[in-house]
Amino acid sequence: MRDLTYPSVILAAKTGFRLLGQRFVMTGTEHVPRSGGVLLACNHIGYVDFVYGGLAANPSGRLVRFMAKREIFDHPVGGAVMRSMHHIEVDRGEGLASFHTAVDYLRAGEAVGIFPEATISRAMVLKEFKTGAVRIAAAAGVPVLPVILWGTQRMLTKDHPRDLSRGKTIAIRVGEPLHPTGADPVAETAELKSVMAGLLDETIRSYPAAEQPPGSWWLPASYGGGAPTLEEAARLDSEERRRRAERKAQKQPGR
Repeated sequence: MRDLTYPSVILAAKTGFRLLGQRFVMTGTEHVPRSGGVLLACNHIGYVDFVYGGLAANPSGRLVRFMAKREIFDHPVGGAVMRSMHHIEVDRGEGLASFHTAVDYLRAGEAVGIFPEATISRAMVLKEFKTGAVRIAAAAGVPVLPVILWGTQRMLTKDHPRDLSRGKTIAIRVGEPLHPTGADPVAETAELKSVMAGLLDETIRSYPAAEQPPGSWWLPASYGGGAPTLEEAARLDSEERRRRAERKAQKQPGR
């Protein structure tokens, strides 16, 4: 694929990281192959995760094509940028086209990024996983790399104001490859989630304590933080879906 925009976007992002004084702690990036199809499965805790998730493959010189919701592509500016970087548009109501596009990309030797939780986790721990990641990897015959991000939620996430203050640590941890066969997508998805849960635990516990004191809103409740529990987060998610449906209904002709 021709990439005229992507390198410039990466350069601009890295400049932004330096201006923000961000410190990166990256482990396991050697697991990202320098060539060939590979699927990066990332946890989802903030709106900028696709920017930082791509850094997992940067030491290997790879450009990651992320699967992202259609609404981003609908934006007149954002959509054009996303398409120029060959990211993959996902229609949540009909995901078959994006499934096939991702498989085609992987078979062509591309690195593809996916968020198995599909939406941001308000609880900051892993939500229920969709089976799409393992099914896509199995269909393309490529490995899945579990990727954990931590610290990105402190900048921009649901229910909290944007915080672009300087000096934040961003942790990126890449696990060893998994090789789904597609024989049992539910069991293979459970394995992927279990591996990622272990990596997330390691990442949270090794994060600078001074940057996540007890009670921090971005720290999971199970770690002494102020983030909602999974049950509380599920209720907030349900309320968000209801409000979104109401707004959509109000925009329909005749309303």
